[in-house]
Amino acid sequence: MAFEYLTNLPLDRARRDYIELLINNGMGPRAETVPVSQAAGRMTAEAVYASICSPHYAASAMDGIALLAKDSFGATESTPVTLRPGKFTVVDTGDPLPDGCDAVIMIEDIVENSDGSVTIHSAAAPWQHIRQIGEDICAGEMIIGSFMELTPAAIGAMIAGGVGEVKVIKRPRVGIIPTGDEIIPPCANPEPGQILEFNSAIFSSMLKSWGAEPVTYPIVPDKYDMILHALEMALSQCDMVLLNAGSSAGRDDCSAKAIAEAGQVLYHGIAIKPGKPAILGCKDDKPILGVPGYPVSGIIVIEELLKPIIEHCTGKAAAREDRAEAVLTRPVVSGLKYQEFVRVRLGFVGDKLIASPLNRGSGVVSSFMKADGILEIPQGQEGYEAGQRVSVRLLTEKSRPSNTLVVIGSHDPLLDELADMMHRDDRKIYMSSSHVGSMGGIMALKRGEAHAAGCHLLDPETGIYNLSFIKRYFPNGGIRLIRCVGRQQGLMVQKGNPLGLNGFEDVANDGVRYVNRQKGSGTRILADYLCSKANIDKASIYGYDREELTHTSVAIQIAAGSADAGMGIYSAARLYDLDFLPVCIEEYDLLIPDFAYDTPMVRRMLDTLKSPEFHARLSAMGGYTLEGIGEEISL
Repeated sequence: MAFEYLTNLPLDRARRDYIELLINNGMGPRAETVPVSQAAGRMTAEAVYASICSPHYAASAMDGIALLAKDSFGATESTPVTLRPGKFTVVDTGDPLPDGCDAVIMIEDIVENSDGSVTIHSAAAPWQHIRQIGEDICAGEMIIGSFMELTPAAIGAMIAGGVGEVKVIKRPRVGIIPTGDEIIPPCANPEPGQILEFNSAIFSSMLKSWGAEPVTYPIVPDKYDMILHALEMALSQCDMVLLNAGSSAGRDDCSAKAIAEAGQVLYHGIAIKPGKPAILGCKDDKPILGVPGYPVSGIIVIEELLKPIIEHCTGKAAAREDRAEAVLTRPVVSGLKYQEFVRVRLGFVGDKLIASPLNRGSGVVSSFMKADGILEIPQGQEGYEAGQRVSVRLLTEKSRPSNTLVVIGSHDPLLDELADMMHRDDRKIYMSSSHVGSMGGIMALKRGEAHAAGCHLLDPETGIYNLSFIKRYFPNGGIRLIRCVGRQQGLMVQKGNPLGLNGFEDVANDGVRYVNRQKGSGTRILADYLCSKANIDKASIYGYDREELTHTSVAIQIAAGSADAGMGIYSAARLYDLDFLPVCIEEYDLLIPDFAYDTPMVRRMLDTLKSPEFHARLSAMGGYTLEGIGEEISL
């Protein structure tokens, strides 16, 4: 007599209902803390922040001599300078920078004299050939966000940042119970009617590749009481259970009854072939999946129904694609001697895959961790021009660039927090944030290479931020200005203000070592404006041409004692316990081109900007005003 399954639902609906039931019952990622050295391949449960800087001391980047840069001023080919012993120190790559020195000259660029002195034919610039404290990672900076896979590069970055333990997503334990009177363990000579049990080996391999921990139980005969006992034992020891075979309606098939007794059955029978007899059950928040005994059926069922559950509980990334063609955002120059590998961040802007080169320093492990792909420059080729189409070897799954929000422009730590929150809310969304300054962001938008740009450009004539620059560079419109935050900008100085600085004009005093932001950044433009306003010759400020790319990297140089002062935002000063001399509240806003404004990723970013959780994060960082955040400013 023919039989009927209780249900015959479409796969999409069955999967949706099943996952929704489990989530409502409390199923979700679980966290555990493990040593960083054992965390490779795991997923972070929360954002990880550095506790120390990397490097944690100012180090020589070359073999040569360390000296005070001003002792070399005036040296040229026609007027060389000779330094007597005591005016320099011989250093090797990696050596700590000796006290009283602020530059290194390569060994190739000096002439050693018989009396122990050295002769140089070009002047050293302050801080040349020196790895700055925090060049790679600054203490307090976010090393990696939530629900990110810990790659070998990330392990190195965390150790370099002083992180010893990390909170990761616990691998779900999945119990596999093989059942059947005819099933036997693998052997070389099975008897007729005996079936080798190999489904559990297949399922175990699949589960491991998805980031789960399989636990295979002994084979259970087709006896209801024994199956129920095995099921209850597995439920007490595991997070999920696969009950293999016995899901049909034969005389010995009692899986559905056992699952209903141990928990509940949502559906028995899915409209797929093979795999129709699948049972979707659970006990509280623990999935119990009744899997057909035929291998192909079982593979399809757990691929379609269990894999998405494991992905929800682990955030495991999907498969990668090998290569993609992308457009470079800026030129990359290479020597002719070597084949070079340049790490890049990727994201689609419109129909173009944009590749933004990352820091190429050999000691900057964090850039490898952040990379979405590798651009290979062949030996004998000088590099690639900005705007050139290049082939990139992918390091991430194929879908990631399509789900990456590309933000290029002025730096602010709030971008890291924004990216983390967006990814926590939707693990398919990522943010690629490149810190090239406000003007760099405007230029990227004009070239169609970004979805958004951070901007805080002061018009010295009007005292108004951003508007005049938008009118100048986007005279025909096509751009929107979104209010982000007011930021407290000021002079960051060492704790206790040992030099007694009273304001920005004091950075020109003798003995003050200044550290600056890069040209084109809003903070650099503000500093230039303050110099002009106070009639300060920028050349008189020691270190004015010493450039850092972020507020935190400026702050760490001051905290470490290699600089006395630098312009930056209050949150960076607070992070490193520096004194702060307020200068102004500036407007840090977001520029968004019209073509990107209504895209799902940009809308999610704007929603996150307005969320109470984001406001709470900014309040905890300090130095921000939040009035009108997320609102469009009329142009």
